[in-house]
Amino acid sequence: MSADPRLRRAARHALPAAEVAAAAPRKKPITVERITDAALEVVATEGYDALTIRRVAAVLGTGPSSLYAHIVNKDDIDDLLIGRLYAEVVLPEPDPAAWRAQLLEVYTQIRDLYLQYPGVSRAALAMVPTNLETLRVGEGILAILLAGGIEPRTAAWACDAMSLYVSAYALEQSLVEQRRKHRNQEWVLSQEELLDRFTALPAEKFPLTKRHAAELTSGSGHERFDFTLGLLMNDLQSSAR
Repeated sequence: MSADPRLRRAARHALPAAEVAAAAPRKKPITVERITDAALEVVATEGYDALTIRRVAAVLGTGPSSLYAHIVNKDDIDDLLIGRLYAEVVLPEPDPAAWRAQLLEVYTQIRDLYLQYPGVSRAALAMVPTNLETLRVGEGILAILLAGGIEPRTAAWACDAMSLYVSAYALEQSLVEQRRKHRNQEWVLSQEELLDRFTALPAEKFPLTKRHAAELTSGSGHERFDFTLGLLMNDLQSSAR
């Protein structure tokens, strides 16, 4: 090809349009942020059970080996997921006079974030957090408890117990919603259907269940969530310094 730029340009313009090779679009580099985005997309659209390194790689249009330059394993993705969600949690300035309300508000935020992504709270179970956002929220919860006069070891164990409850609660809610979407899941009963079944039980075998069927099936929205955290906090308050 001629070294003269003008001749090269003329020759290029003389080529039929079909023969002009289109420049291949450059792929976006794989980053931790993009891996986390893809993982959340999988959970949001397919549920947590579908989350694998291979599935995340497919969303990114690459192979699993490309991800291992940025993550260690699936547990690492779990840590990134919870960290991303916890980054949205707004922490209050600890107030000794309002520590119960503040604690409920923080855990309500976490619950609602979990419920946006079916089953994602499972990623928080049996995991030692290393993500700085997860640690930030843990620090904030501990600060609220200490401001409320809770003894440090009790506060530390309470953080663990309440976080475990919130994760389990959100997981159960996600599983119920998931099952309701499937066909032939008639055993997933509504509140009214469950009440009917309890009241229809033989009184000689199930006297208490039949008598208190309304109480056993009561509660709407997240009333039981608030109730359970309230019980835990009542016990904490009795042990406050």
